[in-house]
Amino acid sequence: QEWKNTFATWDPQDFCNISKVVLPTDTYWSPPIFILERVNGQNSNLDYMAVMHNGSFDSTQAFQVTLTCSLMILKFPFDTQTCNLSIASFLYPAVTDLVMKTRRTPAEMMKDSQSYFLTDGEWKFTNLSIIEYIEELRDGEFSVVTYVISMERQPTLYILNLILPTCALYLLDMAVLFGPSSLEDKINFQIAIILGSSMLAVILNDILPTSSNKPPVIGTH
Repeated sequence: QEWKNTFATWDPQDFCNISKVVLPTDTYWSPPIFILERVNGQNSNLDYMAVMHNGSFDSTQAFQVTLTCSLMILKFPFDTQTCNLSIASFLYPAVTDLVMKTRRTPAEMMKDSQSYFLTDGEWKFTNLSIIEYIEELRDGEFSVVTYVISMERQPTLYILNLILPTCALYLLDMAVLFGPSSLEDKINFQIAIILGSSMLAVILNDILPTSSNKPPVIGTH
């Protein structure tokens, strides 16, 4: 975050051409901000900020946070999820004291985010958009910046470990039903297929999140 304090300016020529100093965060006032969707997290120990001779303050801190997000898994494992990260400060009204603005465009932040997302994990970062608006509350109007993050699930692992075995069991079920085997062999094979289907159902139950309003299509079939 970056802001200006007109009372913290100096002439570099009067101080050995020093135009920038690094000070602890609690030395000067800094805007308190909150992440609205935050459940828990861990702050970094870099409690320092850079102060320029023109009164410009620059504070960069890394956060590792867990956010709440409403999941729509109807098309699992071919789903795309959209989550919000809202930053606000409800201590200073936006009309008179504090207005938050992003200093980079969504395209620039999208490029940086993709460079940080280096591992081939379960999710693929697809889009990032920014919404700046004023939240009206009982105590006044406050500035809010919301980052809308879209991520697409990588379905390869689920296709190999879940969908293909399930289809194979259904094909075996049909083959045994119309095959020339004896009744006793068909019953034994059907029991084995039922056990395999039960194991796949247990695996599916462990994989799927429990916070979705609608069950996935693959789970109902």
